[in-house]
Amino acid sequence: MKAKFNPAAAAGLDVVFGFRIDESQHFSLIVRDGTCELVEGENPDANVTLVTDGETMKGIVSGETDGMQAFMGGKLRVEGDMMLSMKLSELFPA
Repeated sequence: MKAKFNPAAAAGLDVVFGFRIDESQHFSLIVRDGTCELVEGENPDANVTLVTDGETMKGIVSGETDGMQAFMGGKLRVEGDMMLSMKLSELFPA
């Protein structure tokens, strides 16, 4: 994931993206002023949380699955700031 990270798109940002995969795996992506860190576990300060299954998440990360299509097809649910979730495509361009 870090290999695809675009630090320029993260300039000035201070946000936490939560990921809940298969309701049992939790990860937090912390983006602060041009840097990112992926940590295991749920972060109560997440600005937005994306909820999906493992297969869909693998597809989105690999670029085989479009996140917006997964959302529209009911494979991806967003809790919190929906507009912020769309920033992920700028932070991690395909």
